[in-house]
Amino acid sequence: MIIVNVKEGESLDRALKRFKKKFEKTGVLRELRSRQAYEKKSITRRTQVKKAIYKESLQLDNA
Repeated sequence: MIIVNVKEGESLDRALKRFKKKFEKTGVLRELRSRQAYEKKSITRRTQVKKAIYKESLQLDNA
C-alpha cells in the first residue's frame, strides 16, 4: 500500500504528483500489462538480449 503524507499547506495537486511518482516506481501497471497476455520464455529472453545489446551500443557510442 502506498502512503503519501500531505504536508501542512501543500496543494492537493502536489501530493497527487508525489503519489503518481511512487506508484510508477512500484511497477504495478507494467506488471499488469505483462500478465495480460502470456509470453513464451524464449521470447522474453530474446527481448532481454536485444535490450542489453542496445544499451551496450549506446555506451560504446558515448565512450
